[in-house]
Amino acid sequence: MLVKGWMTTDVITVNEDTSMMKASIIMKEKKIRCLPVVNKTGELVGIVSDSDLRDAAPSKATTLDVYELNYLLASIKIKDIMTQNIVFVKPDETVEFAAILMLENKISSLPVINSKGALIGIITQTDIFKVLINITGVYTGGIQFAFSLEDRPGSIKEAADVIRSYGGRIVSILSTHENAEEGRRNVYIRSSLLPEDKLRNLVKGLEEKFVVLYTSKDLLEEVENRRVRIP
Repeated sequence: MLVKGWMTTDVITVNEDTSMMKASIIMKEKKIRCLPVVNKTGELVGIVSDSDLRDAAPSKATTLDVYELNYLLASIKIKDIMTQNIVFVKPDETVEFAAILMLENKISSLPVINSKGALIGIITQTDIFKVLINITGVYTGGIQFAFSLEDRPGSIKEAADVIRSYGGRIVSILSTHENAEEGRRNVYIRSSLLPEDKLRNLVKGLEEKFVVLYTSKDLLEEVENRRVRIP
């Protein structure tokens, strides 16, 4: 999946002369954690994050009164505190590559720029989560079977065929060699929900033929029960 299919194109930006106070207000109102900084031609020249604002803000122990404090915040410009060494991603690069850039640089979002250096979008950790949910199909398949299978042609199909034989509809299949034993691969097959009696028989049948790491049922109704509620 490519970045251009998941990025946000309606990007909120600021210019280099925007005050620190205004940038802080924008972030709070829009509930965002960073702001790309662009010049008059729309070229990306920097990025400012909520942590940049916190680091530049006066200490809570300051002796400045509220008027002096507001004057200071209004006088500090974004160009004075923004990060100019920008980590970016291109629209035709994969979402997985974007995730690596975020992880390796310990950041939560990436500006998306075109070949001319113009800002055309932004992709965030939340967008990455949406991709994960999309490719796993968790909203349509509530059971995940994890296997340690032989790393040979046909091994995944054999496990999937057993699930189908019990009435399970395959929603997604993910495979990795990461943390797998030599000559094996870890495979995660997500299936539609099954009645409890069929599920028990299916698990028993799978355990007789394969190395089953676990079987997990995702109860989506629990999402609402665990939703954060702000008084």
